[in-house]
Amino acid sequence: MASSQELSDFLRDVERRAFKQTAYAVRDDHAAMDIVQDAMLKLADKYPDKPVTEYPMLFQRILQNTMRDFWRRQKVRALWTTLLSSFSTQSDDGEARDPLDTMDVDDGSQNPATQLEGSQTLQVIETALQKLPARQREAFVLRYWEKMSVAETAESMGCSEGSVKTHCSRALHTMAALLAQQGLGTVKELNT
Repeated sequence: MASSQELSDFLRDVERRAFKQTAYAVRDDHAAMDIVQDAMLKLADKYPDKPVTEYPMLFQRILQNTMRDFWRRQKVRALWTTLLSSFSTQSDDGEARDPLDTMDVDDGSQNPATQLEGSQTLQVIETALQKLPARQREAFVLRYWEKMSVAETAESMGCSEGSVKTHCSRALHTMAALLAQQGLGTVKELNT
């Protein structure tokens, strides 16, 4: 059984990565923060008696389910908005969000030219990542950024290990092609 301090430490450690993962998935920083906070509350509320070693997988599963709930709500909202908008005389112009705001690259230890190059590289990678289909992006982020095993990723995504391997393989090939078009090396080279 985890103490409240262990739970607090776990949530503090996982918050930033969970936010970035969710921001990539939903492409809205405010919604991503709400989803992460909901997932954290669910973990703290429903599983305080679990050992700390089980928290990473439980949290990932809760986070994935919370994101799915978000998408379901968005789908229903979009349906009703579309139906009701036919009665409206004004068009609703949505404000565009810059998806590249979600990464921090300034750590203060590099010179400006290196920081600019790093920032531009991250922008290219994030743009390529956003072009992946949702399931491929999810598998890619969990496997290569969260460093989960195939089995852990499959459990988190609610699919078979074979599906995870397929999604990851397709994501790697697509990312390699997109990054090569931008003059960057392959994904394999970027991971080393």
